[in-house]
Amino acid sequence: MIAVTAATGHLGHLVVESLLERGVAPEQIVAAVRTPAKAADLAERGVLVREADYSRPDTLATALEGVDVVLLVSGSEVGQRVQQHANVVEAAKAAGVRHLVYTSAPQATTSALVLAPEHKATEELIAASGLTATILRNGWYTENYVGNVEQARETGVLLGSVGDGLVASASRKDYAEAAAVVLAAADADPSLEGAVYELSGDVAWDHSFLAATIGEIVGREVVYQDVTPEAHVQALLDAGLDEGTAGFVVALDGNTRDGLLSATSGELSRLIGRPTTTLAEGLRAAVGVTSAA
Repeated sequence: MIAVTAATGHLGHLVVESLLERGVAPEQIVAAVRTPAKAADLAERGVLVREADYSRPDTLATALEGVDVVLLVSGSEVGQRVQQHANVVEAAKAAGVRHLVYTSAPQATTSALVLAPEHKATEELIAASGLTATILRNGWYTENYVGNVEQARETGVLLGSVGDGLVASASRKDYAEAAAVVLAAADADPSLEGAVYELSGDVAWDHSFLAATIGEIVGREVVYQDVTPEAHVQALLDAGLDEGTAGFVVALDGNTRDGLLSATSGELSRLIGRPTTTLAEGLRAAVGVTSAA
């Protein structure tokens, strides 16, 4: 059996959908979720739904019973993730899981990316666990810019402090398909044991291109306005963000400016057997627009 954690989340749900599309029998899929009632749509399709809370090890032990391969989708609670992930790894080991797949971050063990430290720690604890594993270092999600689309629709301005930094984003569906490919093959493909994939979109774009793409979607001119990190923080504070969140957003822009999200390895398109979703296609799908406004 294959277990997908956080299966009611954006990525996890798409992974389950992709497994079903690839012909994996629903009774061979465990949707491990914090709130089973939210997975009713999967249960109706025959998927096994089990409670699994990263912070409650007792639920994890039950959720992983009889599971051969598990996808650990990284948690969303920054600052708590290492312990939460450790709970899943320990439960997987105790349950006799044969292979673990983890969604990490680009160059997690060496990168200065502000998001990297918890992923680095998780990769290290997976390596120390003795479990065979595959690490999927997911790059940036195109869906991360949905909020920018809505803001630019109103203002005509995309504000940031990325300079000329490039982003090789891909759609969440692309990353989900890659996870499903690995999960479905984990029992039969020994090359996946210890494999680390650096996943990203096929094309790296800059924020002027992002602004132009958003403009096509919303039907008005949108320009990218680059400001200093200090001015960016102040603009975010003025918009109502708290200091911690504003600082985090600007730190990510600094990472982008430094080129930490720009790599185009081609590994994602090779895994899924097709080109990655373009920025325009991904954004249109995310905001529910099928063609230019």
